[in-house]
Amino acid sequence: MQNQQEQKNEANAPTADPGFKLPGEERAPAGAVAAPAAARPAASLEVAGAPASVAADTSSRDLAIGATAFLILLLIFFFVRNAYVHHLVVRRVAPSSAGSAGWMMFVGLCFLSAAAVLALVNASKFLTFGITGPLVAVGLVALVATLFVGRR
Repeated sequence: MQNQQEQKNEANAPTADPGFKLPGEERAPAGAVAAPAAARPAASLEVAGAPASVAADTSSRDLAIGATAFLILLLIFFFVRNAYVHHLVVRRVAPSSAGSAGWMMFVGLCFLSAAAVLALVNASKFLTFGITGPLVAVGLVALVATLFVGRR
């Protein structure tokens, strides 16, 4: 008898609110099963109030991998710079000019690799003219200056 009384109370009690809802989700009756995501219209899957062309957020893991790759490239470029300076000194270029040319080559390669790493980390966010354009421009100017300064 008491079990029947509890069942009636449970049936008449309002359904518990889970505390959250997915965007576009309507309150379904207590016994109904929610429709699968494929059956819902595409508009209900978007976040309410968010524009459709928002750039994807870059996770900290992606940024850490990109920063590590960039630091490894900097180390490699430093050794390449030393080899280039040595090559110029052997070709009888003044050591001061060879050193300046080496540092310009290092800076040029750093700027170009920074543009490449940022584009690989999050192309939709960083591969824009305002970010990539200046990096590539400074990198190319430094590499061209390397050729002129590295002359005798």
